[in-house]
Amino acid sequence: MNKENETPRIIRLNETNSTNNYLRELLAGDALPEGSLVIADFQTAGKGQVGNSWESEAGKNLMFSLLLYPDFLPANRQFLISQIASLSVKETLDGYIDSVTVKWPNDIYWKDRKICGMLIENDLSGQHLYCSVIGIGLNINQEVFRSNAPNPVSLTQITGKTYDREEVLKRFLHIFFNYYCLLLQEKEEEIRAAYMAALYRGDGYYPYADENGRFEARIHAIEPTGHLILQLRGGERRRYAFKEVTTVI
Repeated sequence: MNKENETPRIIRLNETNSTNNYLRELLAGDALPEGSLVIADFQTAGKGQVGNSWESEAGKNLMFSLLLYPDFLPANRQFLISQIASLSVKETLDGYIDSVTVKWPNDIYWKDRKICGMLIENDLSGQHLYCSVIGIGLNINQEVFRSNAPNPVSLTQITGKTYDREEVLKRFLHIFFNYYCLLLQEKEEEIRAAYMAALYRGDGYYPYADENGRFEARIHAIEPTGHLILQLRGGERRRYAFKEVTTVI
């Protein structure tokens, strides 16, 4: 059954282990309409990339998962979903604060502190995407972070103000679906250029660490596959997949 043109479902939960898990469990039983959302006030086991956890005080922040059916995208270009999601969060926050950037691949930073993380889970059908579940945790009104996460920050901590989470979500969705339309129109270079311009530490040499130790490099390029190309001061270039290199902050 094709659910892509039906009205999206919006599911609001007081608590769940993970909005991504909840949405994927629903999908296992029925094909939800594209654009459907699962929004939770509290996650008991919020997830980040490759097993990272996400701390969030109940009722303070935005935690949601968004469903897409980007079956027009080849599997090797799935990083475009990550790029439009990252840009949409960044541009949402630009409406409230300055100095917001995208830390490769898809963390959102205010200066040197993390304000948003995301976990994007793509399912494939042959050589193309079938569906994408975009899980986002955005720190809005949390005043204190108690976990050992090294550098979290919230909008409230930055500005001293309290925000309407629904308004922030509405702003995000408006920006996101504008980017999604660009993707449907095959304006991929426009998206990639915006992503490169938004990168954290996008200009200049900075410390990184990989399995062989620390080194200084600058961002040379991001491949369409999402691989990061770093260039060392001597000219050598190194190619990394997610989690193969760390930015030293």
